[in-house]
Amino acid sequence: MADAQGMIEFFNVSKEYPRSGMALRDATFRLAKGEFAFLTGASGAGKSTILKLAYFDESPTAGEVRVSGMTSGDMSRRDIAQVRRRLGIVFQDFRLLDDRTAEANVGFALEVTGTRHDQIAPRVNRVLNQVGLASKAKAFPKELSGGEQQRVAIARALVNDPFVLIADEPTGNLDEKASRTVFQLLRDINAAGTAVLMATHNLDVVRRTDYRRIELEQGRIISDAIPAREAAPPA
Repeated sequence: MADAQGMIEFFNVSKEYPRSGMALRDATFRLAKGEFAFLTGASGAGKSTILKLAYFDESPTAGEVRVSGMTSGDMSRRDIAQVRRRLGIVFQDFRLLDDRTAEANVGFALEVTGTRHDQIAPRVNRVLNQVGLASKAKAFPKELSGGEQQRVAIARALVNDPFVLIADEPTGNLDEKASRTVFQLLRDINAAGTAVLMATHNLDVVRRTDYRRIELEQGRIISDAIPAREAAPPA
């Protein structure tokens, strides 16, 4: 399909875990090129399961996941590695390497994909500038605030120029001010053309936008809509 490079598609996807049972039931949706969509719902509703399926950390029990034109049913490990290079993934707990500086954490994402050494520094500098942390390039994670650590993690996710950014509760460990900064950064990234699929339980963040909301309850998609814009509370 013509715009497969910009899409994530789920076709009647279910996921069952041996110990905990059904985590996702018959989920069908499509993330279009350049779109921003929230995954919402209570803890355990299935948000993280959808994201893990989207970056092929898990395989569906039933149904099919298609990302960048490649399908879950016939992918080799090499195929999965290739797709992940085109995805940016951001986690709630940052997952930075404590013994590496901010620039080294970002650069590591290029090293593992075999990027030429002379190309790494310019690309790292570009994304650190993009997230507003060029001045903290030499800082170690323990020298950064939580919001700054998350922005380093976002820079790392961006350095391979992904077509979609997958964010699992990216503001979950941050205070309100840092949450707003990180969320605005995600909005800016989306405005520049990168699709964003963001799981969150922070409905204050969700209500400040008119982005699409995919709501989950007990593993089922119960709502999928672009709402009328709601009035944001006074700052």
